Amino acid sequence: MQRVMWASIAGLCLVALSACVAKWERQDDVDRPMSWGELIALKAPPPQRDALPYGGNAPQQYGELRLPAGRGPHPLAILIHGGCWGAAYDIGYMRPLAAAMNTLGFATWLIEYRRVGGNDGGGWPTTFTDVGLAADYVRVLADYYPVDASRVIAVGHSAGGQLALWLAARRRMPEDSPLHVDDPLPIHGVVGLAAITDLESYRIGPRESCHRMVDEVVGGEPEHVPGRYSQLSPSALLPLGVAQWFIHGAYDSIVPPETLALYADRARRAGDSVVIHTDPAGGHFDVVAPQGPTWDSLVVILNNALLRMPPAGGVRPTSR
Repeated sequence: MQRVMWASIAGLCLVALSACVAKWERQDDVDRPMSWGELIALKAPPPQRDALPYGGNAPQQYGELRLPAGRGPHPLAILIHGGCWGAAYDIGYMRPLAAAMNTLGFATWLIEYRRVGGNDGGGWPTTFTDVGLAADYVRVLADYYPVDASRVIAVGHSAGGQLALWLAARRRMPEDSPLHVDDPLPIHGVVGLAAITDLESYRIGPRESCHRMVDEVVGGEPEHVPGRYSQLSPSALLPLGVAQWFIHGAYDSIVPPETLALYADRARRAGDSVVIHTDPAGGHFDVVAPQGPTWDSLVVILNNALLRMPPAGGVRPTSR
Protein backbone atom coordinates (compact mmCIF):
# COMPACT_ATOMS: atom_id res chain seq x y z
CA MET A 1 0.00 0.00 0.00
CA GLN A 2 1.15 3.52 -0.73
CA ARG A 3 0.72 6.45 1.57
CA VAL A 4 0.76 10.17 1.03
CA MET A 5 3.40 12.21 2.82
CA TRP A 6 2.22 15.76 3.28
CA ALA A 7 4.44 18.46 4.77
CA SER A 8 3.65 22.03 5.74
CA ILE A 9 3.94 24.26 2.71
CA ALA A 10 4.22 27.65 4.39
CA GLY A 11 7.45 29.32 3.37
CA LEU A 12 9.01 26.07 2.14
CA CYS A 13 7.42 25.48 -1.27
CA LEU A 14 10.18 27.31 -3.07
CA VAL A 15 12.97 25.55 -1.20
CA ALA A 16 12.51 21.80 -1.60
CA LEU A 17 10.19 19.54 -3.52
CA SER A 18 9.58 17.29 -0.51
CA ALA A 19 8.14 20.25 1.37
CA CYS A 20 5.72 21.52 -1.24
CA VAL A 21 4.13 18.49 -2.87
CA ALA A 22 2.93 15.18 -1.59
CA LYS A 23 5.18 12.20 -2.13
CA TRP A 24 3.96 8.72 -2.72
CA GLU A 25 6.00 5.85 -1.41
CA ARG A 26 5.44 2.18 -1.91
CA GLN A 27 4.95 0.44 1.40
CA ASP A 28 5.02 -3.12 0.15
CA ASP A 29 7.53 -5.12 -1.81
CA VAL A 30 5.31 -5.56 -4.86
CA ASP A 31 6.18 -3.66 -8.01
CA ARG A 32 2.82 -2.75 -9.41
CA PRO A 33 1.48 0.23 -11.36
CA MET A 34 0.08 3.17 -9.46
CA SER A 35 -3.71 3.30 -9.32
CA TRP A 36 -5.95 6.24 -10.18
CA GLY A 37 -7.04 6.41 -6.54
CA GLU A 38 -3.45 6.69 -5.37
CA LEU A 39 -2.74 9.44 -7.88
CA ILE A 40 -5.70 11.64 -6.92
CA ALA A 41 -4.88 11.20 -3.23
CA LEU A 42 -1.72 13.26 -3.73
CA LYS A 43 -1.93 16.87 -2.60
CA ALA A 44 -0.36 20.11 -3.79
CA PRO A 45 -0.25 23.70 -2.59
CA PRO A 46 -2.63 26.08 -4.36
CA PRO A 47 -1.31 28.29 -7.15
CA GLN A 48 -0.10 31.74 -6.16
CA ARG A 49 -2.78 33.31 -8.36
CA ASP A 50 -6.49 32.68 -8.66
CA ALA A 51 -7.66 30.83 -11.77
CA LEU A 52 -7.04 33.06 -14.77
CA PRO A 53 -9.53 33.10 -17.70
CA TYR A 54 -7.76 32.90 -21.04
CA GLY A 55 -10.15 34.58 -23.41
CA GLY A 56 -13.64 33.12 -23.50
CA ASN A 57 -16.95 32.98 -21.69
CA ALA A 58 -17.07 29.23 -21.00
CA PRO A 59 -16.38 28.34 -17.35
CA GLN A 60 -13.80 25.75 -18.45
CA GLN A 61 -11.62 28.33 -20.20
CA TYR A 62 -9.12 29.03 -17.44
CA GLY A 63 -5.66 28.11 -16.26
CA GLU A 64 -3.64 28.01 -13.06
CA LEU A 65 -0.30 29.81 -13.07
CA ARG A 66 2.44 28.74 -10.67
CA LEU A 67 5.78 30.52 -10.43
CA PRO A 68 9.16 29.28 -9.22
CA ALA A 69 11.54 31.15 -6.95
CA GLY A 70 13.52 34.02 -8.39
CA ARG A 71 12.81 37.13 -10.41
CA GLY A 72 12.56 35.51 -13.83
CA PRO A 73 11.52 35.68 -16.52
CA HIS A 74 11.10 31.93 -16.20
CA PRO A 75 10.75 29.28 -18.89
CA LEU A 76 7.18 28.05 -18.92
CA ALA A 77 5.56 24.64 -19.29
CA ILE A 78 1.98 24.43 -20.51
CA LEU A 79 0.49 21.44 -18.67
CA ILE A 80 -2.47 19.64 -20.24
CA HIS A 81 -4.39 17.01 -18.31
CA GLY A 82 -5.87 13.86 -19.78
CA GLY A 83 -8.98 11.88 -18.99
CA CYS A 84 -10.10 10.70 -22.43
CA TRP A 85 -10.97 14.29 -23.43
CA GLY A 86 -14.00 13.77 -21.18
CA ALA A 87 -15.85 16.10 -18.83
CA ALA A 88 -15.55 13.62 -15.95
CA TYR A 89 -11.84 14.49 -15.49
CA ASP A 90 -10.30 17.87 -14.73
CA ILE A 91 -6.98 19.51 -13.91
CA GLY A 92 -6.95 18.45 -10.26
CA TYR A 93 -4.76 15.38 -10.54
CA MET A 94 -1.93 17.29 -12.27
CA ARG A 95 -1.58 19.98 -9.60
CA PRO A 96 1.14 18.08 -7.68
CA LEU A 97 3.18 17.78 -10.87
CA ALA A 98 2.70 21.48 -11.66
CA ALA A 99 3.96 22.45 -8.21
CA ALA A 100 6.88 20.02 -8.41
CA MET A 101 8.05 21.46 -11.73
CA ASN A 102 8.34 24.88 -10.10
CA THR A 103 11.22 23.51 -8.02
CA LEU A 104 13.10 22.87 -11.28
CA GLY A 105 12.83 26.50 -12.35
CA PHE A 106 9.78 26.23 -14.61
CA ALA A 107 6.69 28.36 -14.36
CA THR A 108 3.66 26.16 -15.02
CA TRP A 109 0.43 27.06 -16.79
CA LEU A 110 -1.99 24.21 -16.01
CA ILE A 111 -4.95 24.65 -18.33
CA GLU A 112 -8.56 23.55 -18.33
CA TYR A 113 -10.58 23.26 -21.53
CA ARG A 114 -14.01 22.20 -22.74
CA ARG A 115 -14.44 18.44 -22.93
CA VAL A 116 -16.95 15.92 -24.27
CA GLY A 117 -19.61 14.10 -22.29
CA GLY A 118 -21.00 17.09 -20.42
CA ASN A 119 -22.89 20.26 -21.17
CA ASP A 120 -19.85 22.37 -21.87
CA GLY A 121 -19.78 22.09 -25.65
CA GLY A 122 -16.52 20.18 -25.97
CA GLY A 123 -15.35 18.17 -28.96
CA TRP A 124 -14.60 19.39 -32.45
CA PRO A 125 -13.48 22.12 -32.71
CA THR A 126 -13.86 23.70 -29.25
CA THR A 127 -11.67 21.31 -27.25
CA PHE A 128 -8.80 22.15 -29.59
CA THR A 129 -9.47 25.85 -30.05
CA ASP A 130 -9.58 26.17 -26.25
CA VAL A 131 -6.16 24.57 -25.90
CA GLY A 132 -4.84 26.88 -28.61
CA LEU A 133 -6.33 29.96 -26.92
CA ALA A 134 -4.79 28.92 -23.60
CA ALA A 135 -1.38 28.56 -25.25
CA ASP A 136 -1.57 31.92 -27.00
CA TYR A 137 -2.61 33.55 -23.72
CA VAL A 138 0.95 32.95 -22.51
CA ARG A 139 1.82 36.15 -24.36
CA VAL A 140 -0.62 38.03 -22.16
CA LEU A 141 0.71 36.33 -19.03
CA ALA A 142 4.20 37.49 -19.97
CA ASP A 143 3.02 41.10 -19.86
CA TYR A 144 2.01 40.78 -16.20
CA TYR A 145 4.06 37.94 -14.70
CA PRO A 146 7.75 36.93 -14.87
CA VAL A 147 7.33 34.27 -17.55
CA ASP A 148 9.22 34.09 -20.83
CA ALA A 149 6.86 33.54 -23.75
CA SER A 150 9.81 32.74 -26.02
CA ARG A 151 10.78 29.69 -23.91
CA VAL A 152 7.74 27.42 -23.77
CA ILE A 153 7.26 23.67 -23.80
CA ALA A 154 4.06 21.63 -23.67
CA VAL A 155 3.63 18.74 -21.23
CA GLY A 156 0.59 16.48 -21.59
CA HIS A 157 -0.68 13.30 -19.99
CA SER A 158 -2.64 10.67 -21.95
CA ALA A 159 -5.22 12.55 -24.07
CA GLY A 160 -3.43 15.68 -22.92
CA GLY A 161 -0.33 14.26 -24.57
CA GLN A 162 -2.16 14.27 -27.89
CA LEU A 163 -3.13 17.89 -27.26
CA ALA A 164 0.45 18.86 -26.34
CA LEU A 165 1.81 17.29 -29.54
CA TRP A 166 -0.94 18.99 -31.53
CA LEU A 167 0.06 22.37 -30.07
CA ALA A 168 3.55 21.93 -31.49
CA ALA A 169 2.09 21.33 -34.97
CA ARG A 170 -0.70 23.94 -34.81
CA ARG A 171 1.13 26.24 -37.20
CA ARG A 172 0.35 23.70 -39.94
CA MET A 173 -3.43 23.93 -39.73
CA PRO A 174 -5.03 24.73 -43.12
CA GLU A 175 -6.21 28.30 -43.56
CA ASP A 176 -9.82 27.18 -43.99
CA SER A 177 -9.75 25.16 -40.75
CA PRO A 178 -11.51 26.44 -37.61
CA LEU A 179 -8.27 25.51 -35.83
CA HIS A 180 -6.14 27.90 -37.88
CA VAL A 181 -4.61 31.02 -36.34
CA ASP A 182 -2.15 33.33 -38.05
CA ASP A 183 0.47 33.48 -35.31
CA PRO A 184 0.33 30.53 -32.89
CA LEU A 185 2.64 30.59 -29.91
CA PRO A 186 5.81 28.65 -30.79
CA ILE A 187 6.33 25.49 -28.74
CA HIS A 188 9.99 24.52 -28.29
CA GLY A 189 9.51 20.94 -27.13
CA VAL A 190 6.89 18.44 -26.05
CA VAL A 191 6.90 16.04 -23.12
CA GLY A 192 4.39 13.22 -23.52
CA LEU A 193 3.42 11.32 -20.37
CA ALA A 194 1.64 8.14 -21.44
CA ALA A 195 0.68 10.13 -24.51
CA ILE A 196 -1.85 9.14 -27.18
CA THR A 197 -0.01 9.63 -30.47
CA ASP A 198 -2.21 8.19 -33.25
CA LEU A 199 -5.94 8.88 -33.12
CA GLU A 200 -6.94 6.72 -36.06
CA SER A 201 -5.36 3.56 -34.65
CA TYR A 202 -6.07 4.35 -31.00
CA ARG A 203 -9.83 4.56 -31.58
CA ILE A 204 -9.82 0.78 -32.07
CA GLY A 205 -9.62 -0.82 -28.65
CA PRO A 206 -11.57 -1.80 -25.53
CA ARG A 207 -14.81 0.16 -25.41
CA GLU A 208 -14.53 0.59 -21.64
CA SER A 209 -11.32 2.58 -22.03
CA CYS A 210 -10.43 5.89 -23.71
CA HIS A 211 -10.46 4.36 -27.18
CA ARG A 212 -14.21 4.86 -27.62
CA MET A 213 -13.88 8.60 -26.94
CA VAL A 214 -11.83 9.34 -30.05
CA ASP A 215 -14.84 9.41 -32.37
CA GLU A 216 -16.66 11.67 -29.93
CA VAL A 217 -13.93 14.25 -29.57
CA VAL A 218 -13.13 14.27 -33.29
CA GLY A 219 -16.81 14.23 -34.22
CA GLY A 220 -16.96 11.15 -36.40
CA GLU A 221 -15.15 8.15 -37.83
CA PRO A 222 -12.12 8.55 -40.11
CA GLU A 223 -14.04 7.62 -43.24
CA HIS A 224 -16.59 10.35 -42.52
CA VAL A 225 -14.32 13.17 -41.33
CA PRO A 226 -10.84 12.32 -42.64
CA GLY A 227 -9.79 15.96 -42.70
CA ARG A 228 -10.27 16.25 -38.95
CA TYR A 229 -8.05 13.28 -38.20
CA SER A 230 -5.34 14.69 -40.45
CA GLN A 231 -5.47 17.96 -38.48
CA LEU A 232 -5.54 16.40 -35.02
CA SER A 233 -3.59 13.15 -34.94
CA PRO A 234 0.09 13.67 -34.06
CA SER A 235 1.13 10.80 -36.31
CA ALA A 236 -0.59 12.48 -39.27
CA LEU A 237 1.15 15.80 -38.56
CA LEU A 238 4.72 14.52 -38.64
CA PRO A 239 7.27 15.94 -38.67
CA LEU A 240 6.38 18.21 -35.77
CA GLY A 241 9.71 19.99 -36.04
CA VAL A 242 10.38 20.08 -32.29
CA ALA A 243 12.13 17.76 -29.86
CA GLN A 244 9.84 15.23 -28.22
CA TRP A 245 10.41 13.32 -25.00
CA PHE A 246 8.14 10.56 -23.74
CA ILE A 247 7.79 8.76 -20.43
CA HIS A 248 5.74 5.58 -20.61
CA GLY A 249 4.99 2.73 -18.26
CA ALA A 250 5.72 -0.76 -19.51
CA TYR A 251 2.43 -1.92 -17.95
CA ASP A 252 0.25 0.88 -19.30
CA SER A 253 -3.02 -0.81 -20.25
CA ILE A 254 -4.77 2.43 -21.32
CA VAL A 255 -2.15 3.59 -23.82
CA PRO A 256 -0.11 0.49 -24.71
CA PRO A 257 3.62 1.22 -25.03
CA GLU A 258 3.80 -0.42 -28.44
CA THR A 259 1.70 2.44 -29.87
CA LEU A 260 4.41 4.88 -28.80
CA ALA A 261 7.13 2.72 -30.33
CA LEU A 262 5.36 2.83 -33.69
CA TYR A 263 4.92 6.60 -33.46
CA ALA A 264 8.55 7.15 -32.47
CA ASP A 265 9.78 5.15 -35.45
CA ARG A 266 7.64 7.21 -37.84
CA ALA A 267 8.67 10.48 -36.19
CA ARG A 268 12.38 9.69 -36.39
CA ARG A 269 12.10 8.65 -40.03
CA ALA A 270 10.36 11.97 -40.68
CA GLY A 271 13.30 13.81 -39.09
CA ASP A 272 12.05 14.54 -35.58
CA SER A 273 14.12 14.06 -32.42
CA VAL A 274 12.34 11.55 -30.16
CA VAL A 275 13.54 10.13 -26.83
CA ILE A 276 11.60 7.53 -24.82
CA HIS A 277 12.05 6.83 -21.10
CA THR A 278 10.36 3.61 -19.98
CA ASP A 279 9.26 2.81 -16.43
CA PRO A 280 9.72 -0.97 -16.33
CA ALA A 281 7.16 -1.47 -13.53
CA GLY A 282 4.89 1.50 -14.23
CA GLY A 283 1.41 1.91 -15.61
CA HIS A 284 -0.67 4.80 -16.88
CA PHE A 285 -0.56 6.99 -13.77
CA ASP A 286 2.97 6.58 -12.38
CA VAL A 287 4.29 9.00 -15.01
CA VAL A 288 2.37 11.93 -13.45
CA ALA A 289 3.43 11.38 -9.83
CA PRO A 290 6.13 13.70 -8.44
CA GLN A 291 8.97 11.77 -6.82
CA GLY A 292 7.55 8.54 -8.15
CA PRO A 293 9.71 6.13 -10.14
CA THR A 294 9.70 8.36 -13.23
CA TRP A 295 10.51 11.67 -11.54
CA ASP A 296 14.26 11.38 -12.19
CA SER A 297 13.53 10.80 -15.87
CA LEU A 298 11.37 13.93 -16.00
CA VAL A 299 14.12 15.98 -14.35
CA VAL A 300 16.56 14.87 -17.07
CA ILE A 301 14.03 15.65 -19.78
CA LEU A 302 13.27 19.13 -18.49
CA ASN A 303 16.98 19.95 -18.22
CA ASN A 304 17.43 18.82 -21.83
CA ALA A 305 14.43 20.91 -22.88
CA LEU A 306 16.03 23.99 -21.33
CA LEU A 307 19.19 23.40 -23.35
CA ARG A 308 17.18 23.38 -26.58
CA MET A 309 15.33 26.63 -25.85
CA PRO A 310 16.38 30.09 -27.02
CA PRO A 311 18.67 31.99 -24.64
CA ALA A 312 17.00 33.37 -21.53
CA GLY A 313 15.63 36.85 -22.14
CA GLY A 314 15.49 36.30 -25.90
CA VAL A 315 13.10 38.15 -28.15
CA ARG A 316 9.54 37.36 -27.15
CA PRO A 317 7.13 36.32 -29.91
CA THR A 318 5.10 39.28 -31.07
CA SER A 319 1.53 39.63 -29.89
CA ARG A 320 -1.24 39.86 -32.40
